[in-house]
Amino acid sequence: MSAETPTDPPEGTEADETAAPAADAGKPAKESKAAKPVAKAKDAKGKDAKAKDDVEKSDKDEGEKAAAKKAPAKKAGKKPAAEKKAPAEKAAEKDAKPAAAPRAAKGKDVAKAPRRRVVRAHARYVRTSARKARMVCGHIRGKSIQEARAILAFTPREVARDWSKLLESAVANAESNHELLEDDLIVREAYADEGPTIKRFRPRAMGRATPIRKRTSHLTITLIPRPEPGTPKRHG
Repeated sequence: MSAETPTDPPEGTEADETAAPAADAGKPAKESKAAKPVAKAKDAKGKDAKAKDDVEKSDKDEGEKAAAKKAPAKKAGKKPAAEKKAPAEKAAEKDAKPAAAPRAAKGKDVAKAPRRRVVRAHARYVRTSARKARMVCGHIRGKSIQEARAILAFTPREVARDWSKLLESAVANAESNHELLEDDLIVREAYADEGPTIKRFRPRAMGRATPIRKRTSHLTITLIPRPEPGTPKRHG
């Protein structure tokens, strides 16, 4: 029998298996799958820390810029030493203030002074013209009650009777409503206003009609207490 000669093994079998460990001996071992997430977390933390540092630096820079801008404004707002008031001027102002106080007090006293009571009486739709009533009321204006009564009693006009009745009504209002005395009263105002006109017609010759105007008026009397001696007179 012939001696058996060794034959080469087929490619991809045992030769490859023995050669693979020799080729990989010089290379470092591959990193495990668990180590990769840890490294990624460390990288993320480092990036966050850097971002925070950048934000803090930017905030500091902005704060320094704002402070630099405000500093000149504060300096400009300060008043110079020349504008400050001297002690003598301050003392003069303090002395001037009490002097103005009494004037204000006097004004308050004048405002609080009691005003004279005014009593009025009205007569409306009196059957007389305002012109005829004004011819009588001018005589009693500014007179006392006794003088006004005497003037109206001896005035030869029909409207004087209406004025006399209105005067008595005003005196009664003053005594009953305002507790004033008749002897202390004077006639402050007495005036007559025009009222509505009543229109009528009367027949005339040849079938014509002539208008008749019956005038009316509103009478007013105002009484006030007699001013005390020494008090200033009021106009109006």
